[in-house]
Amino acid sequence: MKSVIQIGQSVLFIYVVLGVLLYLFQRSMIYFPTDELQLSDVESMRIPSGQEQLKVWAQNTGARDAIIYFGGNAEDVARSIEPLRRTFPEHAIYLVNYRGYGGSTGTPTEQGLFQDAESVFDAIASRHGNISAIGRSLGSGVAVHLGSVRDLHRLVVVTPYDSIEAIAKQRFGVFPVGLILKDKFDSVSKVPSITVPVLAMIAEYDEVIPREHSDRLVDAFAASQVTRVIVANTAHNSIHVGPAYYAGLANFIREAE
Repeated sequence: MKSVIQIGQSVLFIYVVLGVLLYLFQRSMIYFPTDELQLSDVESMRIPSGQEQLKVWAQNTGARDAIIYFGGNAEDVARSIEPLRRTFPEHAIYLVNYRGYGGSTGTPTEQGLFQDAESVFDAIASRHGNISAIGRSLGSGVAVHLGSVRDLHRLVVVTPYDSIEAIAKQRFGVFPVGLILKDKFDSVSKVPSITVPVLAMIAEYDEVIPREHSDRLVDAFAASQVTRVIVANTAHNSIHVGPAYYAGLANFIREAE
């Protein structure tokens, strides 16, 4: 009996230690900041966001319509400059380095990233007639938030999720995730506040965001509002490979212009 109690105490101790570690290091499991790049042939601008300064890559800023791009958790958005420029030569393109990423100051948090999205939109709104947003992976939650509080022209979510909390509960369900998770990115709760057309691009073999989490977000929109595209033979980090991805973006965003 004594040995059973000792085993139970050991298991409880390990459980508590793992729970504490999960709580303390949770943001390091969500955010993977990128290093700053210096590109002599690409324009960048500094946009204040609260106490922070965001470094935003900017292309063709004199165009009538614009696209704001929000990347994934470890994505260097500079890699998307050229393909987006080729895909949308008639648009201004703004690629956001979140706070703590790519030369932007600060430390990433959910509310911080939401503030960054609003700050970028507000800084460029007077320059452009229509502003669309593209958000990939982590950035899908940022783009969904922006679409719920600002007047976008079109919204694109790539490898999206219903909420990071839901994914965390699936992976760490033995812990009280709802209590310890700081940054929940509850995209599905923001759907009722979004009125613009939405394109959801989902990788056929997404190994990072389980398909059911993408589908729950898409299914929360009215069927007439959302277009769901499954990009065949792609995974989470390869959805952009091949012509289908950028062709899908171009056709959707240009459709009502």
